[in-house]
Amino acid sequence: MCRLFCGFLLLAVFLSGLNGSRPAVNQELSTIFNELWSLDVNRMAPGIDYTISVQGRASFVSQGSHTVQDHASQPLLSNVNESKLRNITTFSSFVTLLDNYERSTGVTEQVTTEELTEMDLFLDAVLETKVMKRAHQYLVRKGQSSSDLRLFKKQLNLIWFHLYHRQRNTGLDSSGFEHVFVGETKSGTEIIGFHNWVQFYLQEKNQHLDYKGYKAREHDLPDQDDHVLNLQFSWHGVVKPVGSAFIGTSPEFEMAVFTIVFLMNTERSTTVVVNIDQCQMELVVIRHGRSLGTAYPKLLSSNGRHVRQHAH
Repeated sequence: MCRLFCGFLLLAVFLSGLNGSRPAVNQELSTIFNELWSLDVNRMAPGIDYTISVQGRASFVSQGSHTVQDHASQPLLSNVNESKLRNITTFSSFVTLLDNYERSTGVTEQVTTEELTEMDLFLDAVLETKVMKRAHQYLVRKGQSSSDLRLFKKQLNLIWFHLYHRQRNTGLDSSGFEHVFVGETKSGTEIIGFHNWVQFYLQEKNQHLDYKGYKAREHDLPDQDDHVLNLQFSWHGVVKPVGSAFIGTSPEFEMAVFTIVFLMNTERSTTVVVNIDQCQMELVVIRHGRSLGTAYPKLLSSNGRHVRQHAH
């Protein structure tokens, strides 16, 4: 049964083209993703486990700019349930991984034995969840994954943690996990990736990140109770004009959803439209060989608006 709210916040990216032609809703993926949504017992609840303060509307800023007007004097996220971040195994092992990476592309990643152990423990924790178990069942049924759990774990490791060259003429400087969940900077002038709400909160708390305000159309203004937001922020002095992420969801939910889209398609760039709870969104996945290049949600409508429009 659909709830009255999305239960998470989508920080939507690429405002242009939302009303243009788009693929039809993928009903099969919508069905499995709603199953995963229902199974995501580790998801945090807005207004209970965290508070959102959207504040002012952000200004237009071009990519690569270092100067931007700040329309939000307070943090975006507050009152986050840090007890859950510490005590829910997938969250705690996820947080442990966030400081393992070089922020700049072009800088070779040095992976220690300790870091390999942390990756291993995180994947073990994820594989123990009902969310990833259901995703695994689905992928086995679709012929995309082995039923052998050890082989499925290796497959997840290849997709998310395999190091590759994101910048030419450098060492192995990136991975799907780093790009999507941690974030990277390119040439010191551009934020790439950075699509995770926990990383956003921790970087904001440590004063490395500054939320600049929301981005929205006139007829779709957010407030503190809204579960959909477009936003702008700076990170270590570099500006991201518009960002995107699930908010409140568990690491296993995000990993499961993007893994399914990755494995169910073979194109370099894939966009699928799905309905999850009361939200309609595009899920964008770009491959980097057999690994993940990037993955993010792109909000199309929230609070069941797409359902009401269809009914009319």
